[in-house]
Amino acid sequence: MKKRILLSMAVTLIFVCICSVAMAASILVRDGSRGAPVRRVQSLLIDQGYLTGEADGVCGPHTVAAIRKFQAANGLDVDGVCGNGTYQVLSGGETYVPDGESSDVSSNSRDNSRVLFVSATAYSAQDPGNSTHTAAGTLVRHGVIAVDPNVIPMGTRVFIPGYGEAVAEDTGGSIKGNHIDIAFDTHKEALTFGRKNLEVYIME
Repeated sequence: MKKRILLSMAVTLIFVCICSVAMAASILVRDGSRGAPVRRVQSLLIDQGYLTGEADGVCGPHTVAAIRKFQAANGLDVDGVCGNGTYQVLSGGETYVPDGESSDVSSNSRDNSRVLFVSATAYSAQDPGNSTHTAAGTLVRHGVIAVDPNVIPMGTRVFIPGYGEAVAEDTGGSIKGNHIDIAFDTHKEALTFGRKNLEVYIME
């Protein structure tokens, strides 16, 4: 019994450490981002021949195009966004380590995001039995997610690579823990998305 308790404590400690590292070492470079993370990504893209010029720390159309080109060449989701997954491949398996300089999510807002690993499903107002309105009273539409408010508070803005920005405006009986339901405009789009394990960025 004692051994079982010690083993359980050890597994829990390892899990917490892994999650803490994952939360601390996250990167999000997309159109409009600025700062040290952008320069790091640009330098890697330049070194590998996907980008020309200098690493100026501003993610504009050329950097986005280079990220997309790299993703296509390496079998990644081609969304022009360098999150942890793309960065790990780009850097040869390294984990991004911030140097203390912040980056901009857009030209007029700071990226104070943290990464959260979730199981994601999809839905739409066209699904059989679904309401056209969210728990917050807004329309079910692209740009809305259903969440467990104990994990992601209602009203929280998130960024989902390959989907874009969304707001937590809905809930659901089956949405518990690190599970989100991503809204689409059509039933076909929701079916195409299916179910995925994703890194999403909580914008704070």
